[in-house]
Amino acid sequence: MNIYIIRHGDDDDRYRGGWTDLPLIEKGIEKCEKLAKFMFENNIKIDKIISSDLKRANMTAEIINSRFNVKLDIDSRLRENNNGIFAGMLNEEAEKNYKHAHFGDLEYDERFPEGESPKEFFERINKDFFDIIEENKNVENLVIVTHGGVISIVRHIVNGIQWSNKVKSMKITKTSISKLVVDKDKMYFEYENLTPHLNN
Repeated sequence: MNIYIIRHGDDDDRYRGGWTDLPLIEKGIEKCEKLAKFMFENNIKIDKIISSDLKRANMTAEIINSRFNVKLDIDSRLRENNNGIFAGMLNEEAEKNYKHAHFGDLEYDERFPEGESPKEFFERINKDFFDIIEENKNVENLVIVTHGGVISIVRHIVNGIQWSNKVKSMKITKTSISKLVVDKDKMYFEYENLTPHLNN
């Protein structure tokens, strides 16, 4: 089983991420179109796409699927960390009015107001992402469109690296593609965080 894990394209970076539900901006649309073209022209086979239900991911999935025309499922389990009251908030407002405005500011079991803690986010993805893989184990070539925080947790789990919201890890580039291979009882990344479509 081949799983192509893709981070969504660019949305409006004046706003907090997390559960903020903004559409792609023009730059993000262009990057997604380049990715879709690259995947299609390089004969990457896709049998199904599953996307986070947040607009920036869903739009990314739809742009990819405009080239492939396969089954596209929307799944809220693939959402970024639940940043509670910060969802939809301007960065400027968050920085000005709140002490713990950043994910890395939180203690491991400390929640964003009306949101989730790093611990809850990790445990959610550790369960839900791999449940989704199990539910689709008969799909030979699966695309998952999700978010940087989700991908970071998955790569830490698969690569056997301890994850923490306090430690800076590899930046997951927008519209990057990582290939996760599931072979019987083995799971490994064939490649991670590639962006060949952005070189042109």
